[in-house]
Amino acid sequence: MSCMTESSGQRMEVQDGAELCFPQLLNTSCRKPTSHRFQDVFVHVVLSSISVLTVVLNLLVIISVSYFRQLHTPTNILLLSLAVSDFFVGIVLLPSDIYVQTQCWFLGDVMCSLINYVIYIVLSASVGNMVLISIDRYVAICHPLHYPIRVTLTKAKLCVLLCWFCSAFYVGIVFRDVLNQPSITNSCDGECVVVFSKTAFVTDLVVSFIAPVTAIILLYMRVFVVAVSQAHAMRSHTAAVTHQHSVTRSTKKSELKAARTLGVIIFVFLICFSPFYCVSIVGASPYSVTLASIMFYLNSCLNPLIYALFYPWFRKAVKHIVTLQILQPGSSEVSML
Repeated sequence: MSCMTESSGQRMEVQDGAELCFPQLLNTSCRKPTSHRFQDVFVHVVLSSISVLTVVLNLLVIISVSYFRQLHTPTNILLLSLAVSDFFVGIVLLPSDIYVQTQCWFLGDVMCSLINYVIYIVLSASVGNMVLISIDRYVAICHPLHYPIRVTLTKAKLCVLLCWFCSAFYVGIVFRDVLNQPSITNSCDGECVVVFSKTAFVTDLVVSFIAPVTAIILLYMRVFVVAVSQAHAMRSHTAAVTHQHSVTRSTKKSELKAARTLGVIIFVFLICFSPFYCVSIVGASPYSVTLASIMFYLNSCLNPLIYALFYPWFRKAVKHIVTLQILQPGSSEVSML
């Protein structure tokens, strides 16, 4: 999270001779951002496009899982939580980042602190959702007989609520100084920057990046090994089986397919998320910071596209939503699977 705040500070640097954000405050006013280069315009267009797509696509996921009763499964509840965090990335994080890059901050110090507080909760919850998805697949693949008991719809909802609560609580601790003194990290009027101490940065790096990413990788390495062995066992099984065994094998195939799909989501997340933190560690150039930010934002847009590619139920649900079939009585009971 800290890399975003530092890059925001870099983006607020402007050239000499620029107009003041608050002309009446000659000694304390920031200078208006002046960026008319083709590269800056291109970046803003890309970010704006990603923002719109992220909001629309994740809204479709939220409506699909929330509305159609057959999609109310523990795994889909986790995907719903992830879609909510991605939705906020598109509707809060991206627009505020574009605003900070192109305009002086006229919304006040309190609003600056609150928006950054919400942004950091969303980022933290996104990582937490990925950990929960990894745990869900670990139990489903490595302990399939215990999965229906250990992972229920109620437990999934409680885990999602706990994830968001812990994110808000953790970010509240990190942000306590900024929330108490909203203008403490702003060097001039018209700036919206949150800068953490070195200790807070290292703590956040461990809590929000190193620890969860390590857990995700270890869990999915185990899932991958077990999934490969199960797939091999099913392919080599040629003896006659009863109907009950056929159902069991069908269930296993469904779980393996879900593991592969969610594995793709987690893999894409790690590719897009890792540079976001790495650039802050190595002290990368502004161009690298911008590229890493775009990759992170792009991840929130890619998740619904992955669902559309791998999940027939999502494509079917979107068709019902776009064609307004959900307005028909009893449409929530339509079979999606």
